[in-house]
Amino acid sequence: MTDKTVADNRLLHGGDYNPDQWLDYPEILKDDLRLMKLAKANTFTLGVFAWSALEPTEGEFHFDWLDERIEAIYQMGGRVILATPSGARPAWMSKKYPEVLRTTENRMKMLHGGRHNHCFSSPIYREKVAIINRKLAERYGNHPALLMWHISNEYSGDCHCGLCQDNFRNWLKKKYGTLDKLNHAWWGPFWSHTITDWSEVESPSSIGESMVHGLNLDWKRFVTDQTIDFYKHEIVPLREISPSIPITTNFMADTHDLIPFQSLNYSEFAKHVDIVSWDCYPAWHNDWEETKDLAAKVGFINDLYRSLKQQPFLIMESTPSGVNWHDVNKTKRPGMHLLSSMQFIAHGSDSVLYFQWRKSRGSSEKFHGAVVDHDNSETNRVFQEVSAVGGALEKIAEVKGTHKQARVAIVYDWENNWALNDAQGFSDSTKQYPQTLQKHYQSFWKKDISVDIVTLNQELASYDLVIAPMLYMMSLDTISKLENYVANGGTLVSSYISGLVNETDLAHLSGWPATLKRIFGIDVKETDTLYPKDRNTLTYNGKQYEIKDYCTIFERKEANILATYMEDFYQGNPAVVENCYGKGKAYFIGARTEQAFLDDFYEELQKEGNLDSEREILHKEGVSVQRRDSAECYYLFVMNFTEQKQTVTLKESFFDLLKQEIKQEQIELLPYEVTVLKREK
Repeated sequence: MTDKTVADNRLLHGGDYNPDQWLDYPEILKDDLRLMKLAKANTFTLGVFAWSALEPTEGEFHFDWLDERIEAIYQMGGRVILATPSGARPAWMSKKYPEVLRTTENRMKMLHGGRHNHCFSSPIYREKVAIINRKLAERYGNHPALLMWHISNEYSGDCHCGLCQDNFRNWLKKKYGTLDKLNHAWWGPFWSHTITDWSEVESPSSIGESMVHGLNLDWKRFVTDQTIDFYKHEIVPLREISPSIPITTNFMADTHDLIPFQSLNYSEFAKHVDIVSWDCYPAWHNDWEETKDLAAKVGFINDLYRSLKQQPFLIMESTPSGVNWHDVNKTKRPGMHLLSSMQFIAHGSDSVLYFQWRKSRGSSEKFHGAVVDHDNSETNRVFQEVSAVGGALEKIAEVKGTHKQARVAIVYDWENNWALNDAQGFSDSTKQYPQTLQKHYQSFWKKDISVDIVTLNQELASYDLVIAPMLYMMSLDTISKLENYVANGGTLVSSYISGLVNETDLAHLSGWPATLKRIFGIDVKETDTLYPKDRNTLTYNGKQYEIKDYCTIFERKEANILATYMEDFYQGNPAVVENCYGKGKAYFIGARTEQAFLDDFYEELQKEGNLDSEREILHKEGVSVQRRDSAECYYLFVMNFTEQKQTVTLKESFFDLLKQEIKQEQIELLPYEVTVLKREK
């Protein structure tokens, strides 16, 4: 794949636009153009769920309405991200070709309705998708308004029909070659689950819950590969007809805890898109966490999706205010929309795009946030705040295409989380792998130190510090990669519940792997899982810190003991150690601690590695400072995620891009206020 960038020198501002819902309201379509200009919006995603408007009956195509909208947007100076419509197919297709409908894990054929209710294996569905996609490419592939292709929408879910079962078996045959290898990887003799013929393989079902963890893991891997294969099928005519136009599909995050979307391995999917984009809907102003803590979670996902390709990403969807699908759909408070939008840009996005431009009049999204409300007014608060974001993006447009640089990396592995969640040990409610990584990330986010969230297929050598907590599943290749990193001078941090199984979810023989014993200078013996009310304590640098959920009991070999347990039968045993290995160092944190320990522990490593040496603004609790770099200058986004006025101190003078003035010594930030500073290198 050749490198492709968005051919527009503006930061993108706009979002999902559904004129197909308003074809009977020409006065509204006309007014949209006026409002787009007032909102300073320049980019619109069309066609995401428009298949029934594009092909109302089989073989009958209507493009006139789309022609008119694309040309109108272009004439007003805007650009178009054009979607393929495969995320929701028309009813005539479901009726005539029922094989396109998905089958649930309990082998029930679904009815028409909703979206993403289609089988990725269905030859008929693939044929129909190829036809509509080719027609879109032929008609619009060379239109000057076309900025990007948006493939389907939020790919997700799986199908368990006979076609998918056959494809799964073929996938397994290709991976393992023989049933002997399959049975060894899945530990077939357990509960007499040995497979004697490929036809005996079935996808996991909640009826007779699958206890074969290797099967569960491979099914999830297959679903990712099958989804990617369908995506690759979709883009064939687009690559052929418009090879210079970049292609994306929108990734997601799970909402309440704002963790990476779990159903697909995005580290694999990212290899096949030109630009990573994702849809971000944090529950701002919720009643279970402080705003600054939620902001750190948003930063984590931004940095993960930016790091997948080590280049700027796009926010494909966000909301100007509330949504319609949280448990409680609270609206954004004044100032939060600009602040949260600037946070996207600060972490590497080149866009702030919304779902949706205009509120739907009916069905499930009629009360989802939008730029244009049912009142069609440009004077309401939400529209005015969107316009303010548009104006701010115009003032900082030179930030587009700049990069973030990090000396710290945290390893996130989708497959590790799948395997760990399946493990019938520990505690189901407290495994919390992605949430744990967010806690480690927070210790750096609070200190304004840039972090890349990397995957195991990325190189580690450029980082001074690599953090890999709870890496439960480690192949021999992963262990070797970590060993080489430390031996060549890197600093590695790992933790409890790490290195227990291999890539097929089989426990390592002879206990904890010998290479890990050498790297960390310890031998892991037990993991003690605590009840929710249980607590222990460790002592580190003369201070005591609370422990909950997990305690690793390990035998010290060569490692230097940094902290010890204070209670239980392992009182006095090491809890945290440091070990010199080759040219580098490795740290093992044996217990889940309170955040204060992580903050203090990493502060020591930050000082030792001089990781905060380039800080130009004195740190202030609740104020996040993020940096983007070009060859000639750098930009600092200073963001107040508190409900109080904050004063920050500058070490140097900067140019304030939003207020167009020089700033020296101090800046006052109102609650939720943000400023963007520029300085030449």
